Amino acid sequence: MNQWPDTRILDLLGIELPIIQAPMAGANGSAMVIAASSAGGLGSMPAALLSIEQLREELKTIRQHSQRPFNINYFCHQPPAPDEQRARDWKNLLEPYYRELGADFDAPTPVSNRAPFDVAACEVVEEFRPEVVSFHFGLPEEALLDRVKATGAKILSSATTVEEAVWLEQRGCDAIIAMGYEAGGHRGMFLSDDLSSQVGTFALVPQIVDAVKVPVIAAGGISDARGVAAAFLLGASAVQVGTAYLFTPEAKVSASHYKALRTAKESETAVTNLFTGRPARGILNRVMREIGPISDKAPKFPLAGGALMPLRAKDEADFSNLWAGQAFRLSAEMTTAELTRRLADEALAKLLRR
Repeated sequence: MNQWPDTRILDLLGIELPIIQAPMAGANGSAMVIAASSAGGLGSMPAALLSIEQLREELKTIRQHSQRPFNINYFCHQPPAPDEQRARDWKNLLEPYYRELGADFDAPTPVSNRAPFDVAACEVVEEFRPEVVSFHFGLPEEALLDRVKATGAKILSSATTVEEAVWLEQRGCDAIIAMGYEAGGHRGMFLSDDLSSQVGTFALVPQIVDAVKVPVIAAGGISDARGVAAAFLLGASAVQVGTAYLFTPEAKVSASHYKALRTAKESETAVTNLFTGRPARGILNRVMREIGPISDKAPKFPLAGGALMPLRAKDEADFSNLWAGQAFRLSAEMTTAELTRRLADEALAKLLRR
């Protein structure tokens, strides 16, 4: 008999443990998805940085090695209109670093891109029929969303405010990911770009639980069993965990990211728009400290990263994003499967002792 106090997510997604491995574009691939799903949780495959063919190869690998449910995650942003003046202003702001590091300032600026959900991506969903499809930055247009639903996939999306959660429920989401301000990586905000509207996990989760009828998944600042148990006490039906999985051998992080995760102080994360043009939480590095984590000169998402690419090639630690949530120091070294099971086992033990 299942002893979890709320089994709605388990029943909805067909999983054994209410632990969702967060999709982390660039930091996880099929190996982590397979391990998380095989352990009884829900593995999540991020699509935003992959070409269609790269994504298809990853999904083939997942289906070959696991029959368990898994999730594909997509971004839903609208590509911005070209703004040559803003691009020049941004690169000019970075010019002293080009000179210092010997990067070619006069060379064409590389293109930084993230793929939004489109017809080609929808065809991949129809081909592989994942049990779950999740979205970031809202939802795709209604016609594409209907096609995804027609495959039988359950639909998840992130909300950073109560208003966003209600909006998602009204448009047919099967469950809402309540993304607190503590979370690492890109904020899922889409109804507003005002960072002052962002709420911490402990305040956000119960308010979203009260505002919607669908089950709620807590995300942000959850790296150990205490956080999982707390999320359930706040009314969540599951948790989504990201940063803790960066400490597993299945994670695909750079040497600089690896070092920062293990040496930075607890207080050394900030929300920044420097690396992509959208607010995202990561570990502080030189460019964030010297320019400031938020700059109104940064081009709109996802273009800001282009001008940083030549600098990152010269000094990865100081000029690349080091995504991490505020609870990263609570993470421990173990495999993805061990982490998934430990989070669930220890949290359930705490809940049953109440």
